[in-house]
Amino acid sequence: MLQSDQIPTKLSYPITATVDQVDDYHGRAIADPYRWLEDPNSEESQAWIEAQNQVTFAYLNDIPIRETLKARLTQLWDYEKYGIPFKEGDRYFYFKNDGLQNQSVLYTLPALDAEPKVLLDPNTLSGDGTVALSGLSISEDARLMAYGLSTAGSDWQEWKVRDVETGEDLSDHLQWIKFSGASWTHDNQGFFYSRYAEPNEETKLEDVNYFQKLYYHRLGTSQAEDVLIYERPDQKEWGFGGGVTEDGRYLIISVWKGSQPKNLVFYKDLDSSESPVVELISEFEASYSFIDNDGTTFWFETDLDAPRKRAIAIDIIHPSTVHEIIPQADETLEGVGLLNNQFVASYLKDAHTQIKIFDLTGAFVREVELPGLGSAGGFGGKRHDTETFYSFTGFTTPNTIYRYNMVTGESSIFRQPNVDFDPSQYETQQVFYSSKDGTKVPLFITHKKGLVLDGNNPTYLYAYGGFNISITPSFSPSNLVWMELGGIYAVPNLRGGGEYGEEWHQAGTKQRKQNVFDDFIAAAEWLIANQYTSSKKLAIAGGSNGGLLVGACMTQRPDLFGAALPAVGVLDMLRFHKFTIGWAWCEEYGSSDNENEFEALYAYSPLHNVKPGTAYPATMITTADHDDRVVPAHSFKFAAALQAAHQGNAPVMIRIETKAGHGAGKPTAKVIEEIADRWAFLVRCLEIDT
Repeated sequence: MLQSDQIPTKLSYPITATVDQVDDYHGRAIADPYRWLEDPNSEESQAWIEAQNQVTFAYLNDIPIRETLKARLTQLWDYEKYGIPFKEGDRYFYFKNDGLQNQSVLYTLPALDAEPKVLLDPNTLSGDGTVALSGLSISEDARLMAYGLSTAGSDWQEWKVRDVETGEDLSDHLQWIKFSGASWTHDNQGFFYSRYAEPNEETKLEDVNYFQKLYYHRLGTSQAEDVLIYERPDQKEWGFGGGVTEDGRYLIISVWKGSQPKNLVFYKDLDSSESPVVELISEFEASYSFIDNDGTTFWFETDLDAPRKRAIAIDIIHPSTVHEIIPQADETLEGVGLLNNQFVASYLKDAHTQIKIFDLTGAFVREVELPGLGSAGGFGGKRHDTETFYSFTGFTTPNTIYRYNMVTGESSIFRQPNVDFDPSQYETQQVFYSSKDGTKVPLFITHKKGLVLDGNNPTYLYAYGGFNISITPSFSPSNLVWMELGGIYAVPNLRGGGEYGEEWHQAGTKQRKQNVFDDFIAAAEWLIANQYTSSKKLAIAGGSNGGLLVGACMTQRPDLFGAALPAVGVLDMLRFHKFTIGWAWCEEYGSSDNENEFEALYAYSPLHNVKPGTAYPATMITTADHDDRVVPAHSFKFAAALQAAHQGNAPVMIRIETKAGHGAGKPTAKVIEEIADRWAFLVRCLEIDT
């Protein structure tokens, strides 16, 4: 155990220069002394990054257990991980990671009992595993695969086409794509996709996240020859997702604007190249997710007049009439598919999965019996398929793949991983606690059996709370290592998420965002009050919007936590909308350009609520130099402000990953390194007896 007198005195941090930058927000002068750090590529920023990493890694390298933790993480991580198989044409496809491969490998096979063949191995595309497969689409005849690649974690993708039989790439090469998939026409001659304009001398790279356009690419032609299907020069914030219906007749165009969970739906009849794009849903009134069609009858999952969602039918010949197929339930509808001429509906009940099957009239058929309380996903396939696959996982249940018979309702294990731990030694419970305003919030708590409630257990409190995203039970070897140290892993389902539908989401947006922080703080207070832990043993963590959550809570209640780990966080709430795709988050957060929303943002913005002379909890901020989703300037400026203001001996540092982005596609080796650093940091700062 690290004794208190062994904990280093206050670290010496690099001096961060300040500039005399003051901005006017609706008559209020707000200083921004670290504005220069918004350019990560300047010589000054590069020198600052190097100096910060020197301090951080010198500290981490000095923690004796760090290498032991890395070795145990590597040992636990080394097991076969299977993705959910899917079928196209007469072939099956699935992803598999042998254990420690940086990227999962895509395999194909003609039958489930045949010998699988590697179709694409991203590990061969770069020496360090930083090129990742970021999207794929198989043609109707399963002869060709369009696939997207992302480098160093960037949101930008380039797409290519590969021959499934030979494994050879064709000449097709598409660029300037992000936030897009690909959808093949049924003649297998090309596919629809969306992209932005290529930057030129007039347009800078950061200005190209507007005016997305929908194109059709014909095989064997250059991108310059792609056919423009739809654009809206009068709506720079609109984005387009194009998908071909299973019968091949229609192109369904989902129109999105920013991060709001509302969209428009247009369609185009593919039987005629001259057919117009028809606006079926022309107002941003609700969310509409296309399920399938039966001729001119289109089925949608929607929250129109149903905040927990329902399934409806619209006949495009008479589009003003909406027929309800599956009514809103007490549980939140997460998604609907069509298999065996039946609707397969996935629900969330208190943040764990339920699967129910209905016939085409909406009559209930059966509930799929799942292995326990956890998260299930999959159930993909075509309308007349009688078999499908799904995955099931929980906090102590590794991701297991099941084969499901749609006729008999029977599940059978298809692939089950063998992980080097005994799940019977752990337990998960779900409790409900009251937030500041009395709202009941669910909380999952996982730990070793036999836990003594003496207030002395190191606890890792993780949450997200935003963008209608639901946090459900999932398995991670990293959390096992934490629990092997005697730690508790606690996950509350905060407002702002999607666990209880759109009302729950909206309760944590814009001027209501403080509800999310209150929910998180109340979870911490409940764990302390019920003797699970104490402030000095409690760490809080979250990434992206969850990084904002941690930053806001540690600046509002620095006394409540022993450690804070904000990862790739949105931390400057006055300027987030000025970088890359940040403008799209104004639907979630509001904008400092709006006076009323400015007041709410300024009240909790982590960067602007760092107070000089305050003793903050031990903090390790993490970000990446190539993050083009939440630009690293957020973390850079927050770290500089925190180091300048902090009083006390607890370390407040920043760990800056290189050749990495927001998190997607991060190589396994980098993931393990970062987690080992996280747990080592907490072992020292929370004084965990090892």
